[in-house]
Amino acid sequence: MKLPPLSTLRFFDTAAKAGSFVKAAQALSVTHSAISRQIRLLEEHLGVELFERRNRAVFLTPEGQLLLQTTRGMFEQLSAVVEQIKTNATPDVVSLSCEPTIAMKWLIPRLTDFYQRHPHITVHLIAAGGAIDFAKTHVDLALRRNDFSWGGQIHAMKVCSEQMGAVSLRSGSSMMLPLLVSASRRNAWKTWQQKSGVDLTGCKYVTYEHFYLCIQAALAGQGTALASFLMVIDEIQSGQLQSSGGFIPDGSAYYLLSPKPLETHRAAAIFADWLIEQINISIDYINNR
Repeated sequence: MKLPPLSTLRFFDTAAKAGSFVKAAQALSVTHSAISRQIRLLEEHLGVELFERRNRAVFLTPEGQLLLQTTRGMFEQLSAVVEQIKTNATPDVVSLSCEPTIAMKWLIPRLTDFYQRHPHITVHLIAAGGAIDFAKTHVDLALRRNDFSWGGQIHAMKVCSEQMGAVSLRSGSSMMLPLLVSASRRNAWKTWQQKSGVDLTGCKYVTYEHFYLCIQAALAGQGTALASFLMVIDEIQSGQLQSSGGFIPDGSAYYLLSPKPLETHRAAAIFADWLIEQINISIDYINNR
């Protein structure tokens, strides 16, 4: 026997579960007459009535009840398979908002390792700092230092404590050089002086707009930059920069922020685990060198 058109079965299934042609029409965004017409075509194809029509109400006949047992499972299974196909066809994408210098000096060089491990995930990197509006930016994750309040609606995971160090081309007399100040964190040297006990009285200060400019100036021998361990660890490892005083916790910390729990976004959870692993490797090197 030739099967009836799939569309008639879809209309039947919706009407049978709703118990109303009117509600079925609303659910499928069609007219009431369209529902009635499709049901009538199906009944003509099968040679039996599927609904008893009583005034404005409809009730399944025994044949209709039997058919519903099949269509209910059939359309649920079909919907699940379609969703699976769509999910598999769409590559996993994680969008991350990250402070520019950390993105440039630490994260990007390590993304090669992430892609080698997880080639199916793409990371979209947005260089930004400070307060984050997830509704406007539509990013999945934001790596931020806790120098602002993000409210109780944002999910936050601490990834590490901030550690700051004075770095220059040569060790020893680095405090005799001009001290390079990032305009994005103007009080960093003051905090570092309090934490380290080093007297900076009489030092000359030169201000740059961003940390990465301060680091580049230090690499050019123009002064001593104060930077997060994440910003200069590669230069420390390669010997390009020296930090004779080491790196000191300044009381702040970095957090991974998200608009919803990480377990609801598989790719974001995978990236978060990798990020924390890489940060811990960097911490171990800085603290044990």
